[in-house]
Amino acid sequence: MVLRRLAVFGALAILPAVAQVSDTSAKAALLKAFQLQHAPMRFVVQHEDGSVESYNWSGYAVTGTSFTSAEGSWIEPNITCNSSSDTELAAFWVGLDGYNDNTVEQTGTLAGCVNGSIEHIAWYEFYPKEAIVEIPSVTVNPGDKISTSVKYSLKKFTLTITNETTGKKYTTRGTQSGTQRASAEWIAEAPCCVGSNVYPLPNFGTALFGTDNTGITGTNYAKDKSHSGAFNTFPSADVFAITMVNDPTLATEASPSAPSSDGTSFSVQWVSP
Repeated sequence: MVLRRLAVFGALAILPAVAQVSDTSAKAALLKAFQLQHAPMRFVVQHEDGSVESYNWSGYAVTGTSFTSAEGSWIEPNITCNSSSDTELAAFWVGLDGYNDNTVEQTGTLAGCVNGSIEHIAWYEFYPKEAIVEIPSVTVNPGDKISTSVKYSLKKFTLTITNETTGKKYTTRGTQSGTQRASAEWIAEAPCCVGSNVYPLPNFGTALFGTDNTGITGTNYAKDKSHSGAFNTFPSADVFAITMVNDPTLATEASPSAPSSDGTSFSVQWVSP
């Protein structure tokens, strides 16, 4: 049963490495594929238990009022290319907005395969203000522990990404019009677009999010007008588990685990097509 239409898809793609490639032409091709703006979340259905199916997101979202922060962490997955002659993208990110409005403020890692070559990058995006922006100073490799935060204060957003393994950190600030600050998200995503469809996912195995998996305290947490804490300590009616399904077959492509007992952590499992 469809209970309500959901709105935004913010974007991220994660790309672990089968064989980390230094070939500049391969990286250039990958970055060209990344230079796009992501669309709102592609909603399929919300079930009576509150779980959601989407064409491009998998993970968790919480809804509320006047969010001022979302913080997350994950272990960068090691990806395998399903095809040696295709472009496959996956994004892992944390953000505000994008679940039930048409803006997203987000930062995370982007990984992908281009004709069998693999690259990982860090990035941020203010959607729809601009396309994603690469962060060259924060290098990313499979197995690295990544932490991110998106915070709002004095009409500005502050986005921070840290590679906790290498110690490299990047912070940017910006404004965005039309934000509602009505949601926070921790997402694995298939970015847009090949024609009108999202890119196929590489095999990222299991993506591990949150304190119990990374040892980074205060993740995956958010704060809104009435609550502050781990994502699964928000009222149950405001917590949404999101499964990614194929368009048009509706076959599962990525699915989240149940939250950990302390409400901080979960995983997203890639599912073979």
